[in-house]
Amino acid sequence: MTATMAGTALWLMVLLPAVVGGVLAVFRLDRAAVAVSISTATATGVLSVVVALTRPVVSVPFMAGSDFALGIDALSALVAPTVAFVTLLVLIFSAGEIHASQGRLNGLMLLFASAALVTVAAQTLPTLLLAWEVMGATSFALIGFWWREDRRVSAGVTAFLTTRTADVGLYVAAGAALAGGAGWALADLASTSAGWRHVLAAGVLVAGLGKAAQLPFSFWLSRAMEGPSPVSALLHSAAMVALGGYLLLRMEPLLTAAGWAAPTTAWIGALTALMVGAVAVGQRDAKQLLAASTSAQLGFVVMAAGLGAVSGGAAHLVAHAFTKALLFLAAGAWLTALGTKQLAGLHGVARRWRLVGWTATVAGLSLAGVAPLALWATKDAVLAAALEESLGLYAVGFAAAALSAAYAGKLLVVIWHRVPDSARVEVESHLDEEQPGTGHVGVLEKAPLLVLAVGAAVLGLLTLPPVGETVAQALGEQPPHASLVELLISAVVALLVLGLVWWRPVPEPRWALTWLGLDHATQAVVVRPTLGLAARLAWFDDRVLDSVVTGSASTALSVSRRAARFDDRVLDSGVEATSRASLRVAERSSTGDDRWVDGAVEGLATWLRGLGRLARRPQTGQLHQYYIQAVAVLAIGVLLLVTVR
Repeated sequence: MTATMAGTALWLMVLLPAVVGGVLAVFRLDRAAVAVSISTATATGVLSVVVALTRPVVSVPFMAGSDFALGIDALSALVAPTVAFVTLLVLIFSAGEIHASQGRLNGLMLLFASAALVTVAAQTLPTLLLAWEVMGATSFALIGFWWREDRRVSAGVTAFLTTRTADVGLYVAAGAALAGGAGWALADLASTSAGWRHVLAAGVLVAGLGKAAQLPFSFWLSRAMEGPSPVSALLHSAAMVALGGYLLLRMEPLLTAAGWAAPTTAWIGALTALMVGAVAVGQRDAKQLLAASTSAQLGFVVMAAGLGAVSGGAAHLVAHAFTKALLFLAAGAWLTALGTKQLAGLHGVARRWRLVGWTATVAGLSLAGVAPLALWATKDAVLAAALEESLGLYAVGFAAAALSAAYAGKLLVVIWHRVPDSARVEVESHLDEEQPGTGHVGVLEKAPLLVLAVGAAVLGLLTLPPVGETVAQALGEQPPHASLVELLISAVVALLVLGLVWWRPVPEPRWALTWLGLDHATQAVVVRPTLGLAARLAWFDDRVLDSVVTGSASTALSVSRRAARFDDRVLDSGVEATSRASLRVAERSSTGDDRWVDGAVEGLATWLRGLGRLARRPQTGQLHQYYIQAVAVLAIGVLLLVTVR
């Protein structure tokens, strides 16, 4: 394949879902949404494989001093197909589960996927910032998809404001890169001048931690569970949360060059894996358990970024994407069928729908670290790097890995446990408590689980010889070197913890239910102050700015009335005499004036009124719709630049 064809494939990979998604979301094409979105996602998946094999780099002029540049290297060649194919599988599942507002849902998910792919392929900070913004805005719209329910919109606001607070770091980083003289190319950021390099690293670190739901930003992930299950599966497996970790893997040279940033990143990741892992153990809601485990598992990716173990971190990110997407979709299927996601109502559910139960079991055992499934090998690759760096860091990471087996085991025990007759009434009392259950899991919901189960089983090969050696060499580092003893010890510990959980239920500490108190802190520090400031600004707009405008309009009307009275009393008396003399001439020309001049004026007025009505249509006041319009215009502009040049 020629370089031009490879470049075109890269452009199409990011533009196709953006354009199609924008059309579906804006025009609400519900009838065609499923077929169009799945076809688009399939094509995007094929294109992602093409660009992963050809590694193109493309750019177009974007802003002064920086191009809109995209490129595929060894790291993005792993992640881009993961994003594309998980998106496809989630859309297939969604087609079987959600039947309302399919145009809006599928359009937003395609737009989100496009932004995630641009994030993966971005070569410059402005390109990354654009994708980062669109990804955040579409995630807000997807979490609050059922916008008629206040609690879901409130959850979307909390998630959006928390991640937006962290996103400020990326703007600080962009300013520091410009001031430090390195420019805006991501590959050059590590060479920023010494003083600004620390500011740059701090900004990137905060932005990455926010998106990856690491401490202290973790709680937003809990609120994001109010979105539909397919949204949870996409946002919190292969995209959004995963891309926070991906950003830190991408910026590993900068973190290392800053000195302090690399060990800080590693310790934050390890502590998140441990402490939020404990939060997962204490949850009683299946999606909340999976949300906390997502934050904890991304802790291993973040730890890898701080340790310089990019190949291990990338492998863990990819394996976790397939594992966690499967578990979220399985939880969604049970929620739809039984009307509950409370663990108390899911006892024995795997026995009722065997295919869903067995695929979820594969993913659960992978999450627990059971050999030879995927996350067993990828976690040990990160822990091996931690052992070389610090025994304390390794100990924290190893404890977090043991907790992985505890919270995965808790879920597995529930879904396979037979319900005794004495407890059947209590279990059935939880059914239909969140929504009416359908009692049915369809083919479209089952099929993606089989594909995801294969990934959850075999993707550990990305860190094991010989595949692991090839991946590491492509990323320019030494292959992962977890010894056979380390691998055996972790596998045995995972089985022991699972056995203990099967024998005796794990404790549920009260502090775990409130996510370490982060719910109150997030509301007090981020959400309420931001909404309060917004309310004050709205008051200022209504009471001050509007009063100025209203006063100016009243003054203008008063002046015009006085001018009209002067015109009536003074000017009209002089004009009246003149008008009698010219009346006959005016009468002669009036016929032509009525026919041609007035006709032209009225036609122009009609056209302008129609144009005004058309211009008012997009002015809905909905933030996510403005983002959609901006993305659609940008996508069309980039497409024109690519085709015309």
